[in-house]
Amino acid sequence: MSSENPVYAVISQGCAANFGEGEQIARALSARHPGCKILFRLPEAKTAQESPAAQEAPDSIYLNVCTVKGNAGALKLLRTASEMFPGVPLFITGCAPKDFREDALKVAPQVIFTSLKEIAPLEQNEASATESMDAIVGPSTLRETPYVGIVNIEEGCLDACAFCSTHLVKGRLRSFAPEGIVKQVAGLVNDGCLEIQLTGQDCACYGFDTGTNLAELTQRILVHVPGNYRLRLGMGNPRHMIRYADSLLDCFRDERVYKFVHVPVQSGSDRTLKAMNRRHTAEDFRKIARMFNTEFSRFTLSTDIIVGFPGETDDDFAETMRLLEETRPTVCNITRFVARPGTPAARMEQDSSLRVPDAVKHERSAILFDAFQKIAQENNALWIGDTCDVVVEKPGHRAGTTIARNEAYRPVALAGDIPAGSRLKVRITGAEAFALLSDRSV
Repeated sequence: MSSENPVYAVISQGCAANFGEGEQIARALSARHPGCKILFRLPEAKTAQESPAAQEAPDSIYLNVCTVKGNAGALKLLRTASEMFPGVPLFITGCAPKDFREDALKVAPQVIFTSLKEIAPLEQNEASATESMDAIVGPSTLRETPYVGIVNIEEGCLDACAFCSTHLVKGRLRSFAPEGIVKQVAGLVNDGCLEIQLTGQDCACYGFDTGTNLAELTQRILVHVPGNYRLRLGMGNPRHMIRYADSLLDCFRDERVYKFVHVPVQSGSDRTLKAMNRRHTAEDFRKIARMFNTEFSRFTLSTDIIVGFPGETDDDFAETMRLLEETRPTVCNITRFVARPGTPAARMEQDSSLRVPDAVKHERSAILFDAFQKIAQENNALWIGDTCDVVVEKPGHRAGTTIARNEAYRPVALAGDIPAGSRLKVRITGAEAFALLSDRSV
């Protein structure tokens, strides 16, 4: 370890919002300690004989955790870091509710809990957002992926979903100043970013606390930030998005906006949605899906569904299946309900009359997954024979392949090892449920 040129590891999990906050933490550490080295991974041994610690032991490790689907993943990361680097200070940020903190202290009693606000208060200060943005973005802005810029536009939400513990950590909605956001996007585009991700806990309610909305922010960016880049809009709950859906649709007509929207419906049953305290209806989701699918022939609709929520009946599940088949999303994150301590849903789960047996949860998720996979395969098959402009993202899971993204943010698997950031025009020659396939450029 070196106090003159310290090494900090900042490892994020979960959603784009968490990764964006991880990058803000990294930038704050870099600004505070000029000359330091930032790692976005835990160091690995270069040879089988060497221990990881012998390679590049960090001076401190920041674990920016996600516990939305339970504590297991975050605890595994914590256990790995503490065992690899005993004695190195460990800090935990991110979504760390009370029950996770208790579990984390059992794994690593020396762990220190902190937050983005404590580490990087200037970045989160709305009053000085515009003035501080020059320090946040600029030439060679520190980030995990050179060609992707993550911009957090808000934190918190306006909901209190019965199953969610995130709002207990993040609190009520706080939208960041649009002037600062536009300036940050411009800096990232000038720094070579080809993709800008606008993100937050619930982007759909952005600006509701300051008199604006996501559509107005997006148009402001498109007007004031020229360049050859694409925007990816972050997750938004249906009940908020439907309030300005027509204006948002106008934004998607700009070729610089990915034809992709993530709208978590969670259930197709209004009875279950009410029990979840979601405050939207299945019809709200249908309207949004119908609007985008009608306007754009090759749109990517993404959603989330929970199966086995306390009290979910066979009829409720049938309504979810019906909604899936009617709206035909190409991306669907299917989760079996797991009670998060301290939430209303956890108390509901304690009622045996409402508890859905694990075997039923597994059966329903399998049925839903099979139906979704068929729909996704059919949606992707519509692209076969089309020519797409794509941007290379990363190496593929299969050896000798590369993943790129097209205008609808569909992953395109390309043959060969192609550098990230490359722009190509390709012909789609095949389709799977989770990717388009191309074996040649045109």
